[in-house]
Amino acid sequence: MPQVSGKSYKFYAIGISYRKADAEMRGSFALSDTGISNLLEQAKEEKIPSLAVISTCNRTELYGFAQHPNDLIQLLCAHSHGTMEEFEQVAYIHEEEAAIQHLFQVGTGLDSQILGDFEIIGQLKMTFKKSKKLGLLNAYMERLINAVIQASKRIKTETQLSSGATSVSFASVQYILNEVERAQEKKILLFGTGKIGRNTCENLIKHTQNKQITLINRTKDRAERIAGKFDLVVRDYAQLEEEIAGTDIMIVATGAQNPTVSKNLIVTNRPLLLLDLSIPRNVDPDVSELENVTLIHLDELSQITESTLQNREHFIPQAQEIIAEITAEFDAWRESRKFAPTMFALKNKLSLLKEAEIKSNRTKIDNFNQEQADVLADRIIQKIAGHFANHLRDEDENTQQAIELLNKVFKLDAQTIAHD
Repeated sequence: MPQVSGKSYKFYAIGISYRKADAEMRGSFALSDTGISNLLEQAKEEKIPSLAVISTCNRTELYGFAQHPNDLIQLLCAHSHGTMEEFEQVAYIHEEEAAIQHLFQVGTGLDSQILGDFEIIGQLKMTFKKSKKLGLLNAYMERLINAVIQASKRIKTETQLSSGATSVSFASVQYILNEVERAQEKKILLFGTGKIGRNTCENLIKHTQNKQITLINRTKDRAERIAGKFDLVVRDYAQLEEEIAGTDIMIVATGAQNPTVSKNLIVTNRPLLLLDLSIPRNVDPDVSELENVTLIHLDELSQITESTLQNREHFIPQAQEIIAEITAEFDAWRESRKFAPTMFALKNKLSLLKEAEIKSNRTKIDNFNQEQADVLADRIIQKIAGHFANHLRDEDENTQQAIELLNKVFKLDAQTIAHD
């Protein structure tokens, strides 16, 4: 168990996901980029040794070291709208081995709402990078995320777990093609041109052959960059109500913390299909009170790619084998870390003995050569330490007993034996 300043810490993965929490509850625990930054800053103040936070449409999770999982849960609740009571109802807490396995399942798309969705690994890379920049990523977690990235790459290249198109953006386009007659003739309004919005736009053009697509984004120049690529129309945010009145299908992917579309924005009686691809919900449920409006949320969209998902399920065992192989490598590295602090303490102890002997004999030996004595003694120390390290590495089940024996024989300082 790692220690920092004499305190014991465990590795935890805590959070909520689509598996137990509905869209509304996930929205309560969702964190904006600013919210994540604030949470990490507080974690630094509270001396959390290492922490990474991810918040997507389908999950909000914290991965990190803590003395107790409540330390992480309280951080999450302090920076989201969720409460401890709500967390207990729908959340999960994994520790040590289970936490490691959970991160592998998430990072390789095996725990995604849409099986094999590899967008999550890019999001994990970004959040771990953010923690590292803030000095909140220790060697353990950096090694772990690199192992997860390696597993994700291998699964993507060696299996067909990600075969076929089943992203949320593609699912929304599939819904339109399946449910809307003459979809290529309908007027479509895309509100929000972030990552999901961009992907949706590309899928719309590719699969519907519809060029009657209008883009609106709070930051107009972002929408114009995408529009220029596909020769589409861009309207000002101030024209949102006017554009809604003249559209047949509206896709909302604004990524805001509060609803950006509500009943009072819809002043038309023409049939309107509203697709909300956001968590928290960016379309107020009150729009369903209007008889001419059909509201579909991403949780419903995620169910329409059944045939592709069934095909992907055949490759789960192969993906799990790759994860097991890379996890074994990570476990071997973890085992070596158990005796690394002991070896560090042993080298320090032997160096102190060396210094004492040299000091004692410097004046007793004629023509004493300090430089040669240092070099010779350091080589002997390295050889002794190397023999002990090899012994510990080969001990398997009795590693801890061997470490304790070394500590006892050499009277190593227990305070120096701590993991980062």
